[in-house]
Amino acid sequence: QTRSLLGVFEEDAAAISNYINQLFQAMHRIYDAQNELSAATHLTSKLLKEYEKQRFPLGGDDEVMTSTLQQFAKVIDELSSCHAVLSTQLADAMMFPITQFKERDLKEILTLKEVFQIASNDHDAAITRYSRLSKRKENEKIKAEVIEDVYTSRKKQHQTMMHYFCALNTLQYKKKISLLEPLLGYMQAQISFFKMGSENLTEQLEEFLTNIGTSVQNVRREMDCEVENMQQTIEDLEVASDPLYLPDPDPTKFPAHRNLTRKAGYLNARNKTGLVSSSWERQFYFTQGGNLMSQARGDVAGGLVMDIDNCSVMAVDCEDRRYCFQITSFDGKKSSILQAESKKDYEEWICTINNISKQIYLSENPEEIAARVNQSALEAVTPSPSFQQRHDSMRPAVQSRPPTARTSSTGSLGSDSAALSALSLDSLVAPDTPIQFDIISPVSEDMPGQAKSSGQLGRRTNPFGESGGSKPETEDSILHQLFIVRFLGSMEVKSDENPDVVYETMRQILAARAIHNIFRMTESHLLVTCDCLKLIDPQTQVTRLRFPLPNVVLYATHQENKRLFGFVLRTSGGRVESHQTSICYIFESNNEGEKICDSVGLAKQIAFHAELDRKASEKQKEIDRVKEKQQKELNKQKQIEKDLEEQSRLIAASSRSNQSCTEGQFVVLSSSQSEDSDLGEDGKKKRESEA
Repeated sequence: QTRSLLGVFEEDAAAISNYINQLFQAMHRIYDAQNELSAATHLTSKLLKEYEKQRFPLGGDDEVMTSTLQQFAKVIDELSSCHAVLSTQLADAMMFPITQFKERDLKEILTLKEVFQIASNDHDAAITRYSRLSKRKENEKIKAEVIEDVYTSRKKQHQTMMHYFCALNTLQYKKKISLLEPLLGYMQAQISFFKMGSENLTEQLEEFLTNIGTSVQNVRREMDCEVENMQQTIEDLEVASDPLYLPDPDPTKFPAHRNLTRKAGYLNARNKTGLVSSSWERQFYFTQGGNLMSQARGDVAGGLVMDIDNCSVMAVDCEDRRYCFQITSFDGKKSSILQAESKKDYEEWICTINNISKQIYLSENPEEIAARVNQSALEAVTPSPSFQQRHDSMRPAVQSRPPTARTSSTGSLGSDSAALSALSLDSLVAPDTPIQFDIISPVSEDMPGQAKSSGQLGRRTNPFGESGGSKPETEDSILHQLFIVRFLGSMEVKSDENPDVVYETMRQILAARAIHNIFRMTESHLLVTCDCLKLIDPQTQVTRLRFPLPNVVLYATHQENKRLFGFVLRTSGGRVESHQTSICYIFESNNEGEKICDSVGLAKQIAFHAELDRKASEKQKEIDRVKEKQQKELNKQKQIEKDLEEQSRLIAASSRSNQSCTEGQFVVLSSSQSEDSDLGEDGKKKRESEA
């Protein structure tokens, strides 16, 4: 009966344990959700506070919106604090009691159950051993041990059973406490949270929320009104733009603009896929300065298609497609065939590229200049005359044009420096100065009627090297840099101390080229060395012009178009004999203007340091010669002193020998006198002869 009743109690304890585990998980979810809600509320308040630091591309500084969100952030921050307090109360009043019951009381029941089972098994084993004692042959010692074992196991089982039964009976009360206490804590925490919320949500906050609701309704009405206006605008635009939906609109209603210097739109480009086959690809094309760019859909930026400065453009018949035109680069090495969508775009593209090829985009009023120089060459580009014809026709025109041509020309360089505005044009460029648009080569320098170039210096260069076996000038130069340049023109200037001289010369030469439709330029190789600058014919390798490096006193590149650069050459002679003149030469390179200027600057630095080294070497040689001369004088003085010392020693020695000779002579004389008195007359004579 006890075992059966114990089984009922153990089954009830197992059911309680299972139910408490499920309830613990549910309450833990409430606690986790409250913590998440508290963290999310705090994050929302933080983001609302950071709204004023955001920089929206389409949103300005809306102070009203910022202040409103700051007020919301303050209220939500208070609610976040309330949620944090609620989380703490739930942890203390709800989670702690049920956790204690689950971890302490239920585990105690399981532990006592295991101990009771062990004690019961030990008691059964002791009884079995006691039952096996023999009645015939008794051993008092074994019998005493078995009896002691039975006594101990029964006592242990009884004590364990009493504690186990007491825990099972107590569990029924703890079950009620563990269920009611967490729920009581949960409800009290919620009541406290609602009280704090009611204290924070005052009448002032309710008024604020009412005002915000009214503002939201006003914004919604404004949005509806704006949407209605946009819908009306869309309908009006659809009606007005109906003719533009046609792929080829009527040219009488939409005439082409022939004076453009910028153009953008979709074109079809022909790509060769074989000897006779080709494909067409539609891309977005646009002009950027003197370059034609293209950009495929989805690309971040455009890519260079072709340099259209001094290019040629003409209408072509391409397969069975309409509105096709061909662009050919200035050197003829690259060409591209494009197709426009309509006749209007077709004419505008041809006129725009034709205007850009004349470098009209560099002028101050490009559309005005384009209106004057545009010849509406839709079928083909007008061929330019030869240089000799241009030179003969340009010389009187440039000299006889009114003085205002310089100020009204269109070769703007985009330079608004204060120095240039302070200087007048006459202080930079000599008045009535003709512009030379081409290079006078060595072949034509002796022709009558043509002036010799100032940079040529009357010298011709052998294409196979210097004649007469002389050493080339640039053989020992440590700097050899070659650049591809195109000569734009040169003219005499009055000043060579300000870079604005180069800028003004660029402006006048580009303006003159645009006005007189001079498109072609002479391409040369510019060789920069430490001695000079040379313009070399790329085909014959003949030196066209030679500019001594010391005479190059000023060089600069265009401030916006880095392909343009120029330098000022100071030479002797000119329009006035025995007078130094300054001539400014302007060139165009392949985006290497700054590199050429840096190279010229490096060459001048190398030449300057070489000159300093040469002067230092000469000075050192002069110092060495002076030192050698001084050393020779010093050696000569030492030799003289040595000779004098030797002479003094000889004189001293001779004086000592003379003194000894005098004393000896005295002794000899005295002895000879005594002897002479004895020898007589004949003896004296003999002695004198011996002496």
